[in-house]
Amino acid sequence: MKITAIPEELNSLAYHGRGIIIGKSADGKKAVTAYFIMGRSENSRNRVFVPEGDAMRTKAFDESKMTDPHLIIYYPVRVLGNKTIVTNGDQTDTIYNLMDKQMTFEQALRTREFEDDKPNFTPRISGIIHRENGEMNFAMSILKSAEGDDSSCERFTYAYSNPIAGRAKFIHTYNGDGNPLPSFEGEPKTLELPDADIDTLTDLIWTNLNADNKVSLFVRYIDIATGETDTRIINKNV
Repeated sequence: MKITAIPEELNSLAYHGRGIIIGKSADGKKAVTAYFIMGRSENSRNRVFVPEGDAMRTKAFDESKMTDPHLIIYYPVRVLGNKTIVTNGDQTDTIYNLMDKQMTFEQALRTREFEDDKPNFTPRISGIIHRENGEMNFAMSILKSAEGDDSSCERFTYAYSNPIAGRAKFIHTYNGDGNPLPSFEGEPKTLELPDADIDTLTDLIWTNLNADNKVSLFVRYIDIATGETDTRIINKNV
């Protein structure tokens, strides 16, 4: 298995699109998650992350320039009890609402598919962290069109029990720039999580995202034993 340092991975593409990182800190005490958005169009770049309690939402930076809120405005992060949900779209609400009705993460996502942004058909990527009895596990999902065919949806879920300390999994929407944009392929990538505090990790991720395309970044540390959280948000638009 290839284990990649965060700077190497983030510098490997100029355009990852949207990305989710989930793992366990090097000291084994924290669940770590990060979510970032990148953009090419003015509409996509005209966004900021805004905290809302233990959740986080996207918001137009300049409301007068928002041409289409569809697929742009949503809650990337919501918390349901001891579960933290992180996604790249309004499927966050689907997962939250259906898991609150005792459905599983995977069952909730069977009600959704990729985004309707022809010709890209952007994949819906999702992650969930579950913390209980001093332990954590997590899962990641990607819903994508089959070979760019909007009539066929491929669904992949990856579950990680007792994850290794100092490692994280990384999934993103695109395999680079293009027209149409090429969708992510394969399993989530394995990253090395440095032994670092939240500010250092946040700076490491933000600094190594493409300067022209990066828009916003969310990072959260969750104490596995207590559930206490520490969160950082960086917006290019300030």
